[in-house]
Amino acid sequence: MIHGRGRIRLLLLGAVALATVAIALAAYAGDVFQQPELDTVDARFTVRGEQTPPKNLVVVAIDDKTFDDLNLQWPFPRSVHGRLIDRLRSAGARVIAYDVQFSEPTEDAEDNALIDAAARSGRVVLAATEVADDGEPGVLGGREGLAAARARAGNTNFGADPGAVVRRVVYERDRLDSFAVAATEVAGGRPVRRSEFPEGGAPIDYFGPPGTVRHVSFSDVLRGRVPRRALEGATVVVGATAPTLQDLHPTPTSGDELMSGPEIQANAISTVTRGLPLATSSTALDLILIVLLGLAAPLAGARLRPLTTFAAAVAVGALFLVAAQLAFGAGLVVPVVVPLLALVMGAVGTLAVSYVTTAYERERVRDLFARFVPDRVVDDVIERADGLRLGGEESECTVLFSDIRGFTTFSESRPPALVIEVLNRYHSLMGEAIFGSGGTLVSYIGDGIIAVFGAPIAQPDHAEHALTAARSMLGPKLAEFNEWLSEQGHGDGFRMGVGLNSGPVVAGNIGSERRVEYTLIGDTVNTASRIEGLTKGTPHQLFVSESTHQLLDEGREDLVYVDELEVRGRERAVKLWSLKEPVDEATPEPAAVG
Repeated sequence: MIHGRGRIRLLLLGAVALATVAIALAAYAGDVFQQPELDTVDARFTVRGEQTPPKNLVVVAIDDKTFDDLNLQWPFPRSVHGRLIDRLRSAGARVIAYDVQFSEPTEDAEDNALIDAAARSGRVVLAATEVADDGEPGVLGGREGLAAARARAGNTNFGADPGAVVRRVVYERDRLDSFAVAATEVAGGRPVRRSEFPEGGAPIDYFGPPGTVRHVSFSDVLRGRVPRRALEGATVVVGATAPTLQDLHPTPTSGDELMSGPEIQANAISTVTRGLPLATSSTALDLILIVLLGLAAPLAGARLRPLTTFAAAVAVGALFLVAAQLAFGAGLVVPVVVPLLALVMGAVGTLAVSYVTTAYERERVRDLFARFVPDRVVDDVIERADGLRLGGEESECTVLFSDIRGFTTFSESRPPALVIEVLNRYHSLMGEAIFGSGGTLVSYIGDGIIAVFGAPIAQPDHAEHALTAARSMLGPKLAEFNEWLSEQGHGDGFRMGVGLNSGPVVAGNIGSERRVEYTLIGDTVNTASRIEGLTKGTPHQLFVSESTHQLLDEGREDLVYVDELEVRGRERAVKLWSLKEPVDEATPEPAAVG
């Protein structure tokens, strides 16, 4: 059965779980953390490391070497591109994806040289960036020029993410198939279905940083310096890589560098050719991950300690990151930021609940023990108690019992309100004596008092503290009480009986989760009570047992041996001592509490 405090804790943890999941789901729905999430995808590429691209994927680079070799200015005459296409066709290229813009007509001879070369190949895909509303590409004069060249056009525009980073390849843009789709279909002869692409495009599965895909120089191919085997059966992307041509873009794998447009297209073509190996997780899976990680810490907090809960949350987060990376390696891109946000919020909220409930519990324990022990030891009690737990510990202690002689007769003839007033005054003064000597006030039983020295905080000289308290109670405190009674017109005052006994005691909290009391159990306690009872009918107000006497400093002259008396419940008589002279002097300063 869950007690009240446990129910409150569970309710608070439930509220944390609901709030965490709700906030995380709202962040997910609003795509609040789009940029950080994209950054984590980039990081996953880095962790995965460089992959080996296929040998039949080649970039023919219009690079600085090409400009040096050909001594031409950009744009090159189209007949030069036609000659390159013929070289690639002769080498057996599988598809020639030409990432160079041929949107404006030039001299007829130049245009015809390019168109004729493309037609001889029949496997050329030309880049288009300008597309009419009906999807007609602005390349070689449109559909008529493409038909003459037996070529296909593909849209080379990418939908860049924030920061202009190129991460995705789309099926089509502006009603024209993307460059990668067109090249894949020309190379493989198979249709690429629109249904293969998620809305917004598919992640490009980059092989690595710039230069990972094999590059050969445009001029080397044009002059026949590249072996046929390097181009036969290859998907060839031709395009500008020279920095002066400004076709460079940031990608997930380029880091501080930029990747050339042709190499980006080569990665995109390979991604489409391989059937889009990187897939984004479904919305259903995303929601499940967010809910599970949002609930992880509150669920753990319902059973584990705060530090253990925090460690568990860290472990869950680490395992989730490892799982996300493994999923990425297997081709699945799962969200990381929002699920981790849910985990962090749940963990922080759970720790906050633990802090609040622990603070409340500490105050409750403080309130409980402040009634029993001096203020200066309450904090030590709380630290050692580790919360308000049921159960006790055995300690060597000195137990003090006291009561007022004749108080029953006094109370019978007085109004109850007056009796309560008198008792409160008496207990207040006696409590000062007990607390002032480092004792723990266990309970009041009518006019009786039970106190212990040496518990819950151990005191090596507990017997000395107990005797100091007894002297204060019987001396100045009793005198102050009797003086007050006289001033109030309630009689001449009372005498007291006090019994001290030392030995093993089990001290601790007993009761239920709803009500707890600090108490003492053991033969030492029973004997102390009976020793106090033996003071009745004697001139002595204090009896000290032999076990207590043996613990006191040697050579004491303030105690006198009384007798060896029978104590009910014990097989052997008990030797008893009392104070040698009346206790009316000032109370000595108690020793420091151990």
